[in-house]
Amino acid sequence: MSETPEAVMDDASREFLENLPELEPGKTFCFACNPDVPCFNRCCAELTLPLTPYDVLRLRRHFGMDSETFLNTHTRMRTFPDTGFPLPLLRMLEGPGEPCPFVTPAGCSVYEDRPGACRCYPLGRGAKMTHDGVEERFFIVREPHCHGFDQGRDWTAQEWLADQGLDTFNAANDRYMRLMTMVRASGKPLEARMATMAVLCLYQLDKFRELITQMHIFSRVDISEERRNAIMSRDEDTLDFALDWMELIIFGQSEGLKKHE
Repeated sequence: MSETPEAVMDDASREFLENLPELEPGKTFCFACNPDVPCFNRCCAELTLPLTPYDVLRLRRHFGMDSETFLNTHTRMRTFPDTGFPLPLLRMLEGPGEPCPFVTPAGCSVYEDRPGACRCYPLGRGAKMTHDGVEERFFIVREPHCHGFDQGRDWTAQEWLADQGLDTFNAANDRYMRLMTMVRASGKPLEARMATMAVLCLYQLDKFRELITQMHIFSRVDISEERRNAIMSRDEDTLDFALDWMELIIFGQSEGLKKHE
């Protein structure tokens, strides 16, 4: 399953998550995954794995690829029907077992930059926006082939997230969830032109930086010189600005960005 926020799931994934046993706050689960586990690498095949903008940021940078090449090589682009947002799915290799393109006999070849869903496994994380912030729920994903539950130490959900380095992933993904939640609440899915803009702004940060220069976007918003420099030099800051920009052009206003008067 995945750590994908509920707003970034399709209906089938959301229903699947709700039918899993919930890990209540403070409760623990026993788990370990390493080459000595009999099922090692078995979970890295036949996946329907949606990639968030932050997932693509990390993977594209890992390979030193431009965004267009990465998306064309490693994803199949779909669309969320209820919001119109782009939905890139990781392209599995063709052939027996349909393995992940990044898995090797020794394990994950992109381990330090693996997607958030892979990090979270065997937990499923459901997150939704509330008036008080992000509300999290966790579920145990126990597949028949998995022997990771037969050994290892006990983990709370928060201990597992910290161990797997999920803080930055969750922060970026929850920010994306907020934008999608706003669009869903409006009842107006993105039109084709805006969906194309979402692909460029959120999944093609290198091209978005070019657009910022070509369209003189900084002249349209009230933004400090320090943030401008960060946006043009650091992917994480580019994505943060892209989310603010998409919110601004969709709704005419953004909590993180103000138009020039």
